Amino acid sequence: MLLSITTITFEQGLAYALLALAVYLSFRTLNFPDLTVDGSFPLGGAVAATLMVGGTNPFVATLAAVGAGLVAGTFTGLLNTKLKINPLLSGILTMIGLYSINLAIMGRSNISLLRIDSVFDKIANVLGVSASTTLVILTFAVLVTLIIIILARFLHTNMGLAIRATGDNSQMIRGLGVDTDKTKIVGLSLSNGLVALSGALVAQDQGFTDVGMGIGMIIIGLASVIIGESLFRPKTVTWTLVSVAGGSIVYRLFVAVALRLGMAPGMLKLVTALLVIAVLAAPRYKGMWQQIVRWWRRDRA
Repeated sequence: MLLSITTITFEQGLAYALLALAVYLSFRTLNFPDLTVDGSFPLGGAVAATLMVGGTNPFVATLAAVGAGLVAGTFTGLLNTKLKINPLLSGILTMIGLYSINLAIMGRSNISLLRIDSVFDKIANVLGVSASTTLVILTFAVLVTLIIIILARFLHTNMGLAIRATGDNSQMIRGLGVDTDKTKIVGLSLSNGLVALSGALVAQDQGFTDVGMGIGMIIIGLASVIIGESLFRPKTVTWTLVSVAGGSIVYRLFVAVALRLGMAPGMLKLVTALLVIAVLAAPRYKGMWQQIVRWWRRDRA
């Protein structure tokens, strides 16, 4: 049982770590509440699955899914920067539009990939091994590590620093001559490209894609970010990215344990929401609890 929980935790935790990193990039770095995530996640799965069923190489199909995510993020950025639509509403509008687009791409509500070679099958063939769960976990681990390294380096470039500055104080950085419209569009594009990559790989890992698979993805991403930051208290950008990936694994551990204890799968979204609320509220009530303890000890003395 312990081995099963550990395997599921690392497989799904690493798969959704890409989603968590993307949410960190938009919510924390850019300070943009981007709800496009719930639409770009199934978009990645829809594009990859449709192309793979049509005979396209899974690696090419996955890259196409990333490209579709980049376009989705760019559209959200354009709505906000050029049409001056509220950031929250911009993401909602794109998310709603993507639902119909995903249906149009797939032609139906879901697509099975059980008889189609995935990127994991191709990697297994190259290495001469079977496409086991261990291989999937190692593949995700290598990919997440590469993405963390690339993001860490990118966020220290001129564009990366401009994106971080835009999230910290857009008025100040605009006064220094930085085009904040450009930084927002680039940041949102990269974020949703990562989300689509996560969606494409999750679809291939689970053997199907569904038009509704994106529901609640933003909450899962936020939960991973908040848990990672709260548990590991990172001080640098690189370690923050590592902590976010770790938060995704810890979150999946909670989910795996909850399911093993008999919780109905339909209750997981509610539990996730309550978990995020608890983590967000903890710092506020931590000081209050410490005061109560001090008062109690003083009265006892």
